[in-house]
Amino acid sequence: MSKDKRVVVTGMGVISSVGNDVQTYWNSLVNGVCGIDFITEFPTDKLPVKIGGKVKDFHPEQYGMDKPFIRKQDRYTVYGVAAAYQAVAESGLKASGEEQNIDPFRFGVYVGSGIGGFETQVRETSKIIEDPSGQWVSPLFIPTMISNIAAGQIAIAHHAQGPCIDVVTACATSTNCIGEAYRAIKHGYADAIIAGGCENATIPLGIAGFANAKALSRAEDPKYASLPFNANRGGFVMGDGAAMLVLEEYEHAVARGATIYAEMVGYGNTCDAYHATAPRPDGTTQAKCIEIALEEAGFDAAKDNLYINAHGTGTKLNDAAETNAYKIALGEYAYKAHISSIKSMTGHMLGAAGAAEAIATVMAIREGIVPPTINLDCPDPECDLDYTPNTAVKSDITIGISDSFGFGGHDGCIAFRKFSE
Repeated sequence: MSKDKRVVVTGMGVISSVGNDVQTYWNSLVNGVCGIDFITEFPTDKLPVKIGGKVKDFHPEQYGMDKPFIRKQDRYTVYGVAAAYQAVAESGLKASGEEQNIDPFRFGVYVGSGIGGFETQVRETSKIIEDPSGQWVSPLFIPTMISNIAAGQIAIAHHAQGPCIDVVTACATSTNCIGEAYRAIKHGYADAIIAGGCENATIPLGIAGFANAKALSRAEDPKYASLPFNANRGGFVMGDGAAMLVLEEYEHAVARGATIYAEMVGYGNTCDAYHATAPRPDGTTQAKCIEIALEEAGFDAAKDNLYINAHGTGTKLNDAAETNAYKIALGEYAYKAHISSIKSMTGHMLGAAGAAEAIATVMAIREGIVPPTINLDCPDPECDLDYTPNTAVKSDITIGISDSFGFGGHDGCIAFRKFSE
């Protein structure tokens, strides 16, 4: 049996409500900048929720796309292509041309979306309601709406002819994409994979659906609406965007002189098998997911300084169950770990959330800074761990994990270590 490969991060890209490149995004997180605001892209006067973490100042032409392509794609795909463009450019990987430095059949794409082309689906559905003959439904409807098309378009853009998979596990989507990509490289099926997620669900139907499911915050102040681990929390705030990481086999990266940001060292994947939307309240299945990732990562409570980028949605059920999970998985060490939820600033990016939070985890390890959970002015007594309230903290982090829990009971946890040869 061949020896397991080491997997490293050599590129990252992000489109979000707090920045459309990694450095801007990271600076916003460290400084507690809230990207949640009133929605202006469409009328909200009749909607129950009028706020969201919408992407701002986004110019897709900057990311290798021409106007015909942009016009034909759903916005979720455009966000995904933009984030992948950044990540691949930063990695320096090229699968074609004179500067080719990777076999295209060893270059993969593992990119998912929780919902896919939501705007496209609404627009084309309205056409067939108006005219049941369907003659006005776009011939591009299906290949624009389906949730795998972002992965396909990213593969086309970068000549990635290796494994290409779209994982769809609701809010755990991009965490699972990254985890499955890690395993594919670790076990020798690819040399590099673009992994992450993209989402554009903050549209009227998305707001109505989540609000009527009693999942969304009804707060009227957008800057005090996403309140993870706060006793005043009342639901999550929707957010849009995309995030991508380039995972690469260590020796392949070293051979071409790539910059290495961190090493990926663990992945856990379990299911609550409990309820369609509610998390298992005792946290046992979520804890098992975290334990699996930490065990594979070689976590040592006596030596490691752990950062946890929490799922931290700001719903009553999630935050309490997640706190239970940390206590089960880590025991007394749970009170020593640095923990924060960046959803307090970005909102919940659904299928893109895990990858955006993975980037924050990598940056926290690399920079030695724990980003805060903003607005944590009234901690819930049930959530009594160190959730890094309001202000970033400097700390020499040796290992970081990011966990995600999605509707359907999907649990994912990925682990990164500070890179050393």
